Amino acid sequence: MALPMLRGCYRVPSTFSWTRLFLNERIVLRPAPPLAAGAAAAAVRPYSSDRGRERQNQKVMVVGIPNPFIWLRTRIYYFLIRAYFDKEFSIEEFTEGAKQAFSHVSRLLSRSQFEALEGLVAKDLIGKLEEKCNLLPLSHKKALSANADEIMYTTSGDVGIYYDENGRKFVSILMRFWYLTSAQLPDDDMEGARVFQVAIGGEGEVETKRLLTANYEFQREFTKGVPPDWTITRIEHSKLLD
Repeated sequence: MALPMLRGCYRVPSTFSWTRLFLNERIVLRPAPPLAAGAAAAAVRPYSSDRGRERQNQKVMVVGIPNPFIWLRTRIYYFLIRAYFDKEFSIEEFTEGAKQAFSHVSRLLSRSQFEALEGLVAKDLIGKLEEKCNLLPLSHKKALSANADEIMYTTSGDVGIYYDENGRKFVSILMRFWYLTSAQLPDDDMEGARVFQVAIGGEGEVETKRLLTANYEFQREFTKGVPPDWTITRIEHSKLLD
């Protein structure tokens, strides 16, 4: 159930009975050391940049330490989604589709192409995003864009199952993304953001990239007869677009 395209915006009703789950996960990113023989596998994402010279790889190791109890509850929610809403639901396929959607929508935001967000982002959210983006300097707008090959880590953060007073059924999944950007950002505006020196040539030339985070919430109505479309209803770029 990949999400190459998102259609069918809707406004979520104001009255719900709901169950909500929060996933707390400690994330550590650091340059990956050589693995010794027999060492436990870790999530390693290779990063590379090519400007017509010899390509060099810079690896960043992502270590996630989830709360075991919350991890189990999250899997229970995925089971409930498959059992009662979509028997073909797969969090792995959803995550891949969400990454594609995040990369595409973030580029549209960076270019101020708000009309192109129609059908991808909830209508009431587009106007708010336009107001916020119009106040950003060009460097911050550039930093909103996340290329697919610069997304270092993705995880689900918040899973919700909703029923409104009319019996309509909704599922929301908040996805968290960590991505690199080469945008030139003032240090005082980006306190706490990690900085990486990435090799881009064979002569010691490096490029500074910052590690930024973003939260995108995807919602879908599972009421019978409603198109099976996921819509982005929440967008946050830490230090840029909160």
